Amino acid sequence: MLGVVRMGFVANLPVAVSVAAYGSILGVLAAQKQITWHLLLTMNLSIFAGAAQFVMVDMWIPPLRIVEITLAVLAINLRYVLIGASLQPLFQGKSLLHKLLMMHLVADENWAVTMAAYRKGTASTYFLFGGGMCILLAWCLGTLTGHTLGAVVQNPEGYALDFVFVAVFTALLMTLWRGKPDLAPWLVAAVSAVLFQQMLPGKWYIVIGGISGALVPVFYPSTSESDSGETSS
Repeated sequence: MLGVVRMGFVANLPVAVSVAAYGSILGVLAAQKQITWHLLLTMNLSIFAGAAQFVMVDMWIPPLRIVEITLAVLAINLRYVLIGASLQPLFQGKSLLHKLLMMHLVADENWAVTMAAYRKGTASTYFLFGGGMCILLAWCLGTLTGHTLGAVVQNPEGYALDFVFVAVFTALLMTLWRGKPDLAPWLVAAVSAVLFQQMLPGKWYIVIGGISGALVPVFYPSTSESDSGETSS
């Protein structure tokens, strides 16, 4: 078990560097919003969701709009319903407690690395856990370092640090690309997200884009299967 945890930890080290980098941006922003070091650490350990924490910090304007912040975080984190569903084969036969403990450490990065390993037959829930520990450590290190330096770095965009968040997710997408079978779902997800980002307030476009893309193989399974067959041949 420990060997598999270590494998997951090591496999996530490359993306952990980027996680720490854009985590530092959150730390800088949190310091500018007068969010304390201890509160930021508590947020990291209890929520552990980068995109949601960015939204929370952005909305952190006294008096705090607790209901609006909660709904915004909920909207963004609804994507974990889809992520959890994709991990179902790994959790088959596991206890509820096991699932809860492991899912708390699921982030976009270690999920993507785990899914890539699963396709190679080398993934398990302990691999996922090891990756989660790696990402959590990097996230805490980055955010708290950024918080400490927040008084010095007044303009993160001036150092192109705001682009790190985009770069790491672009790299993760490339690890998940399987070729032609993914073309239709990815296009539908992208177009839906762009359209609803203009039409709806908040971050609902993230959820709508993910669900739209996931529904493509549900309604057009024959197309997906034929594409998969062409790819494998």
